[in-house]
Amino acid sequence: MSYDGILLGMGNPLLDISAVVDQKFLEKYNVKLANAIVAEDKHLPMYDELASKYSVEYIAGGATQNSIRVAQWMLQIPGATSYIGCIGKDKFGEEMKKNSKLAGVNVQYYEDETAPTGTCAVCVVGGERSLIANLSAANCYKSEHLKRPENWALDISSLLAFHHYSFRLLLYVLSSQPKVIFLSWTVEKAKYFYVAGFFLTVSPESIQLVGEHVVAQNKIFAMNLSAPFICEFFRDVQEKALQYVDYVFGSETEARTFSKVHGWETDNTEEIALKISQWPKASGTHRRVTVITQGKDPVVVAEDGKVTLFPVILLPKEKLVDTNGAGDAFVGGFCPSWLKRSPWRTV
Repeated sequence: MSYDGILLGMGNPLLDISAVVDQKFLEKYNVKLANAIVAEDKHLPMYDELASKYSVEYIAGGATQNSIRVAQWMLQIPGATSYIGCIGKDKFGEEMKKNSKLAGVNVQYYEDETAPTGTCAVCVVGGERSLIANLSAANCYKSEHLKRPENWALDISSLLAFHHYSFRLLLYVLSSQPKVIFLSWTVEKAKYFYVAGFFLTVSPESIQLVGEHVVAQNKIFAMNLSAPFICEFFRDVQEKALQYVDYVFGSETEARTFSKVHGWETDNTEEIALKISQWPKASGTHRRVTVITQGKDPVVVAEDGKVTLFPVILLPKEKLVDTNGAGDAFVGGFCPSWLKRSPWRTV
């Protein structure tokens, strides 16, 4: 089996601005510990304050991109993963492209000329992190970019229509510059897809397109609940997307918010995971698997009407740096089980 372009992620690429802060800093900007939110006007000064008053680290991030980079690192197979999202035409965008390519990920960014590359303040207090995302260009992604022939499908007729090549010119391009045409990270070529719930706030149309494609082509689609506010304020588009999803990931906080929003009247993560796994699907080919993490407590997995608990190997507190990206890394570590066709229980 070819691994070329087999895993595709779509999401909001953000440059993380990470720093260790104190509780007063969070209170100043009305930010809760261990939460993830989209920046409002009141949060915008925090980015300059972080950069000027704290020792910051810049990291190419965004939830989906984090997971894809971890999956690529674990696979160690060149060209196995790809990623689509929107960045700005600026120095941060160039840094993002460079870092992602160094990680071995084939990135197909849509570059917006009017908005700067998105950023995310990562505020770490006592090992716990709070995320405040200023989407900027990441919020400008359009499904038209996804539908471009070089991103969706390698089809000569569509290439003719898209590029307005004459047949003779197309033959010349194919013979002289094959790498320009034969891109390996198209939607058609991917067999597995992963999207964080944050992308529902930007381009639910793209998720719908991929969902329909996955069902039609009998592929695998995974999504993350990502944050409580996604479950609360983007319920309609989340529900519409869930019908296509084969693997649902989330934390216990997100799962309980999902339960509350849907009136299930239970905080029991095992019951919630089971209910999510039984959510109606557009295709019955694959049974849905729901995976709920609970920090140091066992991981809850629901499949086929059964719940299994997997104990967590505890890390000594002195070895814990912070929790930023922990959930993203968990998903990134899970993905290779699909690609290598290993039972997910061995992950």
